Amino acid sequence: MNIDKVALEGMEFYAYHGFFEEERKIGNRFTVDIEVTTDFEKAALNDDLTGTVDYVQLYSIVKDRMAIPSKLLEHIGQDIVNEVFKQFSAVAAITLSISKHNPPFGGICDRSKVTLVRERV
Repeated sequence: MNIDKVALEGMEFYAYHGFFEEERKIGNRFTVDIEVTTDFEKAALNDDLTGTVDYVQLYSIVKDRMAIPSKLLEHIGQDIVNEVFKQFSAVAAITLSISKHNPPFGGICDRSKVTLVRERV
């Protein structure tokens, strides 16, 4: 099997996630990066979208999940990973990062970030 990658980097969303209730009311800016491992040789040879992971669909999965308020970035990330595996049988692995800009903990910090690395079992 080939080890090819499809990635979307720097997707930005204004969403209502956070451990504190106030965060889920006020909202914040989030950045999401996703990279999926697949085999897109068919697409590369035949110029055929069905032979790869459609990044429009990938973006839609992330966008839809970011619209559902949650307390933890880890939870959001796992939901996204589960849905990508469900919709794309050709995806062998996923690396996903979610960053919260200006996290509210009383100090200077540009972003807090979680990264999930998952392989299909």
